[in-house]
Amino acid sequence: MMNSIIQKRSLAEEVAEQLRSEISAGSYRAGDQLPIEAELMKTFGVGRSSIREAVRILANSGLVRVQQGVGTFIEAPAGITEPFVQRLKRADAHDLDEVRHLLEMKIAEKAALNHTREDLRQMQLHLDKRRLSAEQGSVEGCIQADIDFHLSVAKASGNEILADLYQSFAMHLKSWFAQIYPDTAVFKETMELHENLYLSIKARAGKKAWEAAAKILNY
Repeated sequence: MMNSIIQKRSLAEEVAEQLRSEISAGSYRAGDQLPIEAELMKTFGVGRSSIREAVRILANSGLVRVQQGVGTFIEAPAGITEPFVQRLKRADAHDLDEVRHLLEMKIAEKAALNHTREDLRQMQLHLDKRRLSAEQGSVEGCIQADIDFHLSVAKASGNEILADLYQSFAMHLKSWFAQIYPDTAVFKETMELHENLYLSIKARAGKKAWEAAAKILNY
């Protein structure tokens, strides 16, 4: 059972996040100077130490450049610095699905080459849950098991960046799937396709795994 830890952000982190959002939204452009400390203190209603810490956070992340005696300047173009998870929240469904296609096929190919016995065990476990949920008519169970299966494939790829990217997508896939799948019919119909993907990965057949993932996505 996972323990949930709620972390409370400091005032400096709150200010840094708000400034980061303004930069991403285009309120500030590369080369623009941030308001002086006194103005920022008034705007955010916090003390000087919180403003200085917020600027330090932004400087450490490469968003701003501090010139002693001159001021603080925007270092990166607006838009590039927007957190990826935040960008996904406003992504078009078509764009999201297109990127997901590319990710899943590459992940399947890599998983065929790099998986471990434990990876295979996890995949099989989620496939079994997916099948059982479909038989029981549980849409929610099917969606969760389906996402967990593909997440286990991503982890088996051996590429942490690919796995992290898919993890970010998975957060949005769940709500999306809940909207487009009213029952478990599609999960029953694609069960064999998912089993073929698993078997291709198990056989270390990269090309077949790629093709199997493509068939699932194009169903």
